[in-house]
Amino acid sequence: MPGAAHTAIMGVVNVTPDSFSDGGRWLDADAAVARGQELVAQGAELVDVGGESTRPGSTRPTEQEELDRVLPVVSALAQRGYAVSVDTMRAGVAEAAVEAGAALVNDVSGGLGDARMGPMIAATGARYVVMHWRGLLTDATATHHYDDVVAEVCSELSARVDALLHQGVATEQLVLDPGFGFSKDADHNWSLLAGLDRVVALGLPVLVGTSRKRFLGRLSSRPGVAPPGAELTPPEQRDAATAATSLLAAQAGAWAVRVHEVPPTRDALAVWQLTQGAGR
Repeated sequence: MPGAAHTAIMGVVNVTPDSFSDGGRWLDADAAVARGQELVAQGAELVDVGGESTRPGSTRPTEQEELDRVLPVVSALAQRGYAVSVDTMRAGVAEAAVEAGAALVNDVSGGLGDARMGPMIAATGARYVVMHWRGLLTDATATHHYDDVVAEVCSELSARVDALLHQGVATEQLVLDPGFGFSKDADHNWSLLAGLDRVVALGLPVLVGTSRKRFLGRLSSRPGVAPPGAELTPPEQRDAATAATSLLAAQAGAWAVRVHEVPPTRDALAVWQLTQGAGR
């Protein structure tokens, strides 16, 4: 697993028919395994395998459907020696994936989606990503109120950490995710990115996932943000913005960034790293 002093790249493999970004492209297990190998060859240090879309309005698969999607991919990639995480809200799926070789469980609900998750993580000793979450994205237009989004995200993440510690999870197992795009509008996301150092200051590794999120699709051709109602750029055209936000996350001290396309972020991070200490 990558160390804390280095910002790692987590590559995404969506084994789903309905992901907002690349739904259906990697639904076939062989295609998903090949995609995982490609991501590692491009520079990903972690491969995040998910079998449930969290896009607004998506229909949840059954637990068996999710298991059937992710387990062959997790097992095949782990057998090749890759560091694999499983993106799931279900303790049963997480446990089976860990048994199949996953080193990390990436739970967008932070343990709120399944009461069995915390005890299972404690029992297995797997690393665990605790994301800031206020419920499923059933409505793309739904917004949540924040008086201070950074302070409230930090407070709510801290509460989840305390709850997990009381369930027996060890501090060293935990990774925080501020939940970009989940229960947050564009202004919330930009404020959270600007204040990301405050999340990092909580003292645990931080995973940042801005990749191809909706708020990156409203950038105008000029400085600033496009007006409400402006046409969104398609997800696959948001990789340059993803690289920029991933670089800002790395500069704030993020442990890892989660992306759909590795090369743009890899190169952005490399440019920044090469300038550190240059000319001194």
